[in-house]
Amino acid sequence: MVLLHGFLESSRMWIPLIPELSKTVRIVIIDLPGMGESGVISENHSMELMAEVVAMGLDHLQVRTAIMVGHSMGGYVTLAYAEMFPERVEKIVLLNSTPIADSEERINIRNRALKILDRSPRAYISNAIGNWAGETSREKFSAEIETSKSLALTFPIEGIKAGLRGMRDRKDRTEVLRNFPREKFMLLGKEDPIIAVQESLELAKQCGVKAKVVEGGHLSVIENFSSVRDFLRSIP
Repeated sequence: MVLLHGFLESSRMWIPLIPELSKTVRIVIIDLPGMGESGVISENHSMELMAEVVAMGLDHLQVRTAIMVGHSMGGYVTLAYAEMFPERVEKIVLLNSTPIADSEERINIRNRALKILDRSPRAYISNAIGNWAGETSREKFSAEIETSKSLALTFPIEGIKAGLRGMRDRKDRTEVLRNFPREKFMLLGKEDPIIAVQESLELAKQCGVKAKVVEGGHLSVIENFSSVRDFLRSIP
């Protein structure tokens, strides 16, 4: 099972899950380009480029096929990987993610974020991560959210900007999800401010995806750890 983190995250987000998940399946965690301990390799870390990096990493580990799990941006990379290397994907799991491309409004938000990062990266990172949690979770998980902010502040600004450009420019992969012939899953946060729950549930139905909704916002691994753990544990 390959676990791919989201934007402003790193492979560290998965560490609390490993003891339980590794009882039944081999776990691989990867820092995507420009985040965690992975370097910046382009001005635009497209989903396709990151999928190629994942493939190279799995080749190095001699992993031929895997269950691909992606949180948020990691889900976008998962779908790009499934399109490029379909024979290497056993199952698809999207956590707080979607196959749908950015709307015009979302593209404008990404472009504004790129400008803000030039002026005040600390403020951007803090506000972005803080706003991803569900309203009822922000106080309850304030320590964990602050830890996530502190880690993201260590990432190179050019890596963060490259990730923003890649998400902004990504294509719609609804048909990739729809046509994927094996099992596919989706976990959604009821209060997610980024991924629309009802739209995603309808899309899941159309694409033959098994969907589950849990309490919390966009940071389900933090906000609803036990549900994510049990959800992933049930998939292999």
